[in-house]
Amino acid sequence: AHVTNVASYPLLLVVNPSVPAKSVAELIAFGKAHPGDLTFASAGTGGGAHLAGELFKSMAGVDFLHIPYKGTGPALVAVIADQVKLMFAGVSAAMPFVTEGKLRALGISSSTRLKVLPDTPTIAEAGVPGYEISSWLGISAPAGTPAPVIKTLNAAIAKVVESPAFREHLAADGAVPQVTSPAAFTKYVETEVSRWAKVIKASGAKLD
Repeated sequence: AHVTNVASYPLLLVVNPSVPAKSVAELIAFGKAHPGDLTFASAGTGGGAHLAGELFKSMAGVDFLHIPYKGTGPALVAVIADQVKLMFAGVSAAMPFVTEGKLRALGISSSTRLKVLPDTPTIAEAGVPGYEISSWLGISAPAGTPAPVIKTLNAAIAKVVESPAFREHLAADGAVPQVTSPAAFTKYVETEVSRWAKVIKASGAKLD
């Protein structure tokens, strides 16, 4: 019994500075002109970062080779060391390296720009129309939980999420607050399952 979504966590498309692309459009053009030259890291096969790359490949019409690692840390280290060329990484994990110039940020995977990255365009506006992917955090209760209880939980959680302190905490972590009704969250979960089932089937991705 789904209660509400709480927050979404978009991913930041970052590349090693050796990649001769300063934008998403240039990355796509380079990938098409040099098939097989670009590799992308992830925190593991079948995870959000991997699927973000697979979705990007299919929508942009480019072919990047996936290199899975056991965790975000090792994957980022590999991109920084130029062992792998690019990655879709969590904002809070990647930002310090972008600030230090060890990685170049090309785009954010959300539908709108982030307040903490106002100059970084969305991937959709930067060259892949319709592209959007975010990890998300929601709250559900056991099946059969009475509707009045679900309604009460939804209202209580919404009050917390909408508080300035909580929203500030989410923003610092590169997250976007998303309070929804139980019905809207239920539909969202169903849509996400259907959407990613298609991407997973097309890519052949499997969990490690």
